[in-house]
Amino acid sequence: MSISPKDVLNKNKNLNKRVNIEDINLENVTIDDLRFNGKNYDEYINLQSLLENISACQISDAYNSISKRSGVIQSIKPVNNQKVWGSIFTAETDCDDWGTSALAIDGACEGDILFFKVHGEQKAIWGELASTCARDNGIKACVIYGSARDMDALLYMDFPVFSTNFCPNAGSALGLGTLNETIQIEGMIINPGDFLFGDESGIVIIPQQLFAEVMVQALGVKIKETSIIKDISRGKTLAEIAGLK
Repeated sequence: MSISPKDVLNKNKNLNKRVNIEDINLENVTIDDLRFNGKNYDEYINLQSLLENISACQISDAYNSISKRSGVIQSIKPVNNQKVWGSIFTAETDCDDWGTSALAIDGACEGDILFFKVHGEQKAIWGELASTCARDNGIKACVIYGSARDMDALLYMDFPVFSTNFCPNAGSALGLGTLNETIQIEGMIINPGDFLFGDESGIVIIPQQLFAEVMVQALGVKIKETSIIKDISRGKTLAEIAGLK
């Protein structure tokens, strides 16, 4: 594969550059642009500019307008109130098996978000050691349909964790679960590679085939809400803006 002068220039560009909301262009963006590959500089920068400035609420609204689904699993809540987004690496196991967590950390790619479907909440499959290892491996976050532990550490770590519960006890390093296969939780089908966005309000999951469409719609939601906030600052009431008065 030949490398063009543009490829070389893109590799050296500032990945911290950001575009104003009103100037974001998502015309050619795909879910692959969540990662910079040396050739997708413009798409990457525009996508990051959006994701850094929107919320799980706005993405859920955008997804609902397209699919009539929220993308939300209500029982999963933020442990340490950090924002994160990325592609999902799935795992499924029983609550007495934290060994599958260790295998998932080794199996996921840099930039992935681990998503665990755990059968039972009586024991934790994730804690401080797992978070430390995952963070150092370049994994972006961990989402657990089950229990975490070591809350004294997780609350203050620079590694986002979401779970349905927490408890102090753990199981054993059995490693009997499955990795990166389709899972189903509360009627929602989650495939490896689907998109997840999480923040203080919770998590939203978007099927990868709808990612680009949802991002465009989410940008529209963000712009509209920004305009509404400006109207409120000018003296309008929310009832007036909504056409109720």
